[in-house]
Amino acid sequence: MRIKYLSVLSVAVLLGISTLASAQTYGPYPITLKGYSGDKTDSTAYTGQAARQVLHTSLKKLAGQGDGSNAMELKKQMMEYFSGKEEGRKVIAPKSQDGFTITQRGVDEISKGVNLKGKTYKGVVNGWPGKMTGPEVIEFMIDKAAHAKSGFDPVTGFDYPQLISKFAMGAVFYSQAVDNYLDEKLEASNKPNDKPYGEGKHYTGKEHSWDEGFGYFGAPAHALALDADQAYGIAKMKDQAVADYNKDGKVDLYREMTYAHAYYAADSDKAGTDYLHAIFQAFLDGRQLIADANGEALSPDQRAQLKAHAETIKTLWEKVIAEAVFKYAGSVYKDLEKLQTIVETGGNANDTFRAYAKHWGELKGFAMALETGGKDLGEVGTRMNRLIGYGPALLGGGQVTGIDTDGNYQIGGTRDLGDYMVHMLKLQKLMDDTYNLQAKKNDATGDLEGLVNSLSEGAYSEND
Repeated sequence: MRIKYLSVLSVAVLLGISTLASAQTYGPYPITLKGYSGDKTDSTAYTGQAARQVLHTSLKKLAGQGDGSNAMELKKQMMEYFSGKEEGRKVIAPKSQDGFTITQRGVDEISKGVNLKGKTYKGVVNGWPGKMTGPEVIEFMIDKAAHAKSGFDPVTGFDYPQLISKFAMGAVFYSQAVDNYLDEKLEASNKPNDKPYGEGKHYTGKEHSWDEGFGYFGAPAHALALDADQAYGIAKMKDQAVADYNKDGKVDLYREMTYAHAYYAADSDKAGTDYLHAIFQAFLDGRQLIADANGEALSPDQRAQLKAHAETIKTLWEKVIAEAVFKYAGSVYKDLEKLQTIVETGGNANDTFRAYAKHWGELKGFAMALETGGKDLGEVGTRMNRLIGYGPALLGGGQVTGIDTDGNYQIGGTRDLGDYMVHMLKLQKLMDDTYNLQAKKNDATGDLEGLVNSLSEGAYSEND
C-alpha cells in the first residue's frame, strides 16, 4: 500500500510544481453539448455542492448554540440545515464581517432545494456506537447537540460541533466525490459525455459529474493563484483582497471561498506539502480533457486518462484526511500530557479538558470520515477504531463504550490517561505506515518507546 501512495504523490507533486507559474481557474468552460440552443455560455456548474458546503458550515455553527433551554427549537433548526429543502434558509456561516463582505445572505442565492441528508453515506459507521448509518449518526449527534450547552457534554467529553462537522465533511463531501462522481459516474454508460446530464441541462453528463466532484472538495476556483497560507486564510475570513478574485468588492460563496477538505489540504501544505495544488490540478486537467472532447462520447483512452486524474484526486484526498487524523492525535496526546500533570497536582482541569474534548472531536470525526470513501479499510480500520474508542479517555478512567436502547451513553472500561497517550502515538504510527504521510503535523511518535517503557510497570496493556 505504501508504494502506491508514494507513486501517486510523486506525480501529484510534479503537477503542483509545474502549474504554479500559470494560475488557471476552474472555469468558465465552453458549452460543448451538441444541439444546445439556449443562451448559456459556461458549462461549469457546481452550485448544489457549494450550497451544501454552506449548509455544513451553518450546521456546525448551530450545533454550538444550545443554552439548556432551547433544545427543541434548536434541533428543529439544525434539521432544516441537514435534511430540509425549504426555501428561505439563511447563510448562518460564513457571514459578512468587518473587512470581509460575503455576497450571498441566503442559501437559495447559491442553489435551491438541496440538503445534506440525501447525499450522506448510507453504510453503517463502525467507529460510532449503535451500528448506525451515516444519516442516523448525524441525526443522533444533532439531537445530543441540541440538549448540550454550547454543544459540549462534559460527562462524555463530546464536542458536537466538531464531531458533526468533521464527520459530515467525510460522509457527504468525500463520500459523494470519491465513491460516486469520481467513480461510478466515470463509466461509459453512466452520464455519458454526448448527452445532457439531465433533461433541459446545458452541460454534458461527464462535465457536470466532474464539476460536482470538484465542488465537494471545497477549493476556490482560483486556488492555483493562492499559496497555502492564503487559501487557509480565506476560510478564516482574513484577507478579502486575496479571496475576491473578480474584484467586485465581495466574496462569492460559490467560486471564491475555501471550504472543508480544501481548507485542511491548505493546512497541511503550510508544513511544506502540496496537496491543495496537486488535487486542484488533477481536477483542472480532468475538466479540460472533458472540454476538449467537444461533446462527443469519451473514447476508452480518454476515459482511462480521466480515471487516472480521478485516482490522483482520491488518493491525495484520503491522505489529507489521514493527515488530519495524525495531527489531532498529536493534539490529543499533548492535551493528555497536560491533564496528567493537572490531575497529579490537584489542579483545575476544566479548561484543559475542554480543549482536549475539542481536539478529540476533530480526531474522531476525521477518523470516521475515512470509513466513508467506498472501500473497506480492513485491519487498518479496525485498529484505528480500537485505538480511539467510542469516546475520549475520561479523567476518572473509562470512556463511552456504547449506547443503550433509550439512546443514553454507556460509560465503562478501565482505559486511563496514560494508556490513551500510548494509543494516540500508535494511531499516528498507523496513519503514517498506511498512508505514507508527508506533513505529519504534531508528530510525537518519537515519544512512543519511552512512554511504553515508563508505563510497563503499571497497568498498561496493548488492547489495540
